[in-house]
Amino acid sequence: MARGLADVLHYFIPEVPPKERAGDAPAALRVPIVGVPLADGDVVGAALVWNLAVEVARLGCRGSIVAPATQDASALWPEPGQGPLGTELVLTFAEDIGELATAALDVASTRSEEAAEGGFVLVRVPPAWLEKSPATQPFVRRVLVFASPDRRDLVETYALIKRCFAAGAESVGVTIHGVRSVGEAEQAFLRLARACERHLGQTLASYGLLVDDLHVYRSIVSRRPLGLTHPHSPAARTLRDVARLVFADLRGGALA
Repeated sequence: MARGLADVLHYFIPEVPPKERAGDAPAALRVPIVGVPLADGDVVGAALVWNLAVEVARLGCRGSIVAPATQDASALWPEPGQGPLGTELVLTFAEDIGELATAALDVASTRSEEAAEGGFVLVRVPPAWLEKSPATQPFVRRVLVFASPDRRDLVETYALIKRCFAAGAESVGVTIHGVRSVGEAEQAFLRLARACERHLGQTLASYGLLVDDLHVYRSIVSRRPLGLTHPHSPAARTLRDVARLVFADLRGGALA
C-alpha cells in the first residue's frame, strides 16, 4: 500500500515560514495536531487512537488525546489524565468545533513547553460537528480516518471523508483495520481512493493497516495498551509499524 504520511501527519495549522521556525515560533506551532473524526460509541476506533498514541510514545514522542466530555466518554477512553509513558487524555467541555479547536491548541502549547522530546495531539472530532465547521479550523485541514474492509463500513467511511473535505480538509489519511491480509487492506483502501478521486476529485493518503486480532478486544476490555500487554501479537506488530511511520514523520517534519 502506498503511504503518504507527510501528507497526513503534518501541521494542522498554517505553515510557519522558515525564518520563523529558526526564531521564536509560537509554542503551539511546534506540536502537530491531528483531527480524528470519531462517533460516540465507536469503541474500536477509540481504542485504536489510544493504542497508537501509546506506541508513538514508546518511540520517544509523547502524545495527548483531546476529546469532548460526553456521556459516552467513559466507555470510549481510559481515565482522564496521564497514562502509560506519559500519554494523556484531556476531556474538554467544548460544545462546538470552535471551542474544541481552542482546547486542542491550549494542550499543544502546554505539551510543547513541557516535553523536551516533542509531542503531538490527537483530537477526537464528533462527525456531526464537521458539518458546522468553517474551513479555517486548525485540525480539520488534515484528518486521520480508521476504516474496516466491511462494505457497509466503507460506504459510511466514504460519507465521512466527503464530509471532511467539505469542512475544509486539505488531505485525509486512512488506516485500514480489522483485516486478515495485506491484500484485503489494499482492496479496501483502493475502493475508497477510487471513489474519492472519481466523485470528489480528491486523493487519499494511505498509511498502513492493523490486522484483526482477539488481543485488540482484550485490550479494550482491560483498558490497557495492546503493545504493553501483548507485544508479540500480530495486532501489536502492525500497530508498531504504523507508529514507526508516524514517529518518523513527526521527527522528520513537524518536529524538525
